[in-house]
Amino acid sequence: MARSGREHAADTAVITKEQVLGTERRWRRFGEPVPAGSSVKADGSPDYGLFGPGSVTWEVLLHPATTVFLNTAQVLMQTRGYKGTAAGLRDRDPVSRKGRAGTATFFDFFERLSRNLGMHAPMWFGDTPTAQLMAKHLDRFHRKVTGDVIDIGRPELGGYSATSPRETMWAALTELHPALWMYESFAFRDGRLPHRLTPEQRDRFVAEAGAYLRLVGADEDEIPTTMAELQALYARYEALFAPSKTFDISPETGQLNYRTGLMTMFKNMNLSQRHAFIPVFVEVILLELPVLGAMPGKARWSMGIGPVLSGLSVIARRAAMPLMWLLQQPPIERKFLRLMWGPDGTNLIESARALHRQALAEQTAVEHTP
Repeated sequence: MARSGREHAADTAVITKEQVLGTERRWRRFGEPVPAGSSVKADGSPDYGLFGPGSVTWEVLLHPATTVFLNTAQVLMQTRGYKGTAAGLRDRDPVSRKGRAGTATFFDFFERLSRNLGMHAPMWFGDTPTAQLMAKHLDRFHRKVTGDVIDIGRPELGGYSATSPRETMWAALTELHPALWMYESFAFRDGRLPHRLTPEQRDRFVAEAGAYLRLVGADEDEIPTTMAELQALYARYEALFAPSKTFDISPETGQLNYRTGLMTMFKNMNLSQRHAFIPVFVEVILLELPVLGAMPGKARWSMGIGPVLSGLSVIARRAAMPLMWLLQQPPIERKFLRLMWGPDGTNLIESARALHRQALAEQTAVEHTP
């Protein structure tokens, strides 16, 4: 059978290192973002955006354990954990549609993966107008992400709308809660091995996350303020996290979305695609098992991970600790930042880190003042 021009172009396109690295245009949607603290509010005080220096949220999000491993954890939770988001990605995501059309490449997938982090940086580390502008852009883009079927095998779940309060809430929570898991499991800090925050700090993290949930349009009545309330929220929506063998089946074509996309990308593989394949391999394949091991057992259950693989993932997390430490070291983390967060995201993170260090130093000075 003759191949279409689009299929042939996807198969023969040459991808360079420079294209994989990209420019600010890959992540920008409204001009250069303004870092938190670089502008002032109407009352003249610094505008630190949603969270600000000294917050538990910045402590978690700014650590190299989070900047390097969050993408892997977030992708797992949003493509296999929470089925409302997974359905939207299955039906409407451009890479999924290209996969069904036979034109998807590893470069397409890599670009999608990198934008996933870099386009969140303005909301987490920018000033308030910057966060609002990016949130409005994403809301406009996601308005067309709707569907009547979340899971063909469980019609009782109904449909989805990416801009509904339910979906925006869980999109935000499946971004931020995995950040906490990565931080607590892999962040070497205070001269100690990775360890959990105190219960008080964990509650503060959940309460601070409310600012992000409000920004994206979550229902105020459902926004949790403590870890106990967040766990109750998971229980309330357990049906949308329950494992399923049918949620990845496209209602339109009957194809398995992940398998179809992967086969298409390999079909369209050429030597130059290795530049995109290598970071995809690291983020999606190499890190998957130890990252799974850093997640709660209930999260692994939601992805259909059985007891044997679940136990192996916990072992992998422990065995991979030297590798996870190495990947957080400054020279390697800088490569992750540039490649996956982009130039703007890197600048926003570095600016926020400087503010956060200063705030922590001031807090320490106050605590030691007689």
